[in-house]
Amino acid sequence: MPVIVVANPKGGVGKSTLATHVAAYYAAQGHAVMLGDVDRQESSKLWMSLRPESAAPIASWTLDRDHIAKPPKGTTHVVLDTPAGLHGKRLLDVLKRGQKVLVPLQASVFDMNATLNFLAELAACKREVGKLQVALVGMRVDERTRSAEQLRQFVARTELPLLSMLRNTQNYSLLAARGLTVFDVPPQQAQRDLTQWQPICQWLNQ
Repeated sequence: MPVIVVANPKGGVGKSTLATHVAAYYAAQGHAVMLGDVDRQESSKLWMSLRPESAAPIASWTLDRDHIAKPPKGTTHVVLDTPAGLHGKRLLDVLKRGQKVLVPLQASVFDMNATLNFLAELAACKREVGKLQVALVGMRVDERTRSAEQLRQFVARTELPLLSMLRNTQNYSLLAARGLTVFDVPPQQAQRDLTQWQPICQWLNQ
């Protein structure tokens, strides 16, 4: 069963946006998806409460932040939205349940520095967890800008894949306010965003 962990210890980098979209992508494929919210801010849980019945179903999974339980029976895919400040034993407990880790980051020196330290911790955890795929996603980035080039240079140092750079658009905030994602609307309404998501989806399907 695929378990996707969305993690970065820095707050405000787009973890919940990424987690809800991964869950919605799997749901759009007809999978039985559980979206687990380990974040005490419960952004994903709030998003779930706004999701209309007409949208592809995603089951909510409220988790104790100090204990990661097994998913309910019938679940085929799990997405875990994790909190800021996730380190040490709590991080290791989450990673033991996952096969893939998506790390969102923005093109600022503060985000990149915090993420570099986190990636070092991830590498240390992989020695205990075993096989674990890690990839990065640029959030709120215009890929034509100098900031985007700085982000590419940073990622090149990590030797990890940068799957995509998701642009800064109101599509994400407006859809989130309705419990929706770019995977829940007609393709013509979010074609540019869906194009940016294609490499992420391909990685999820590998």
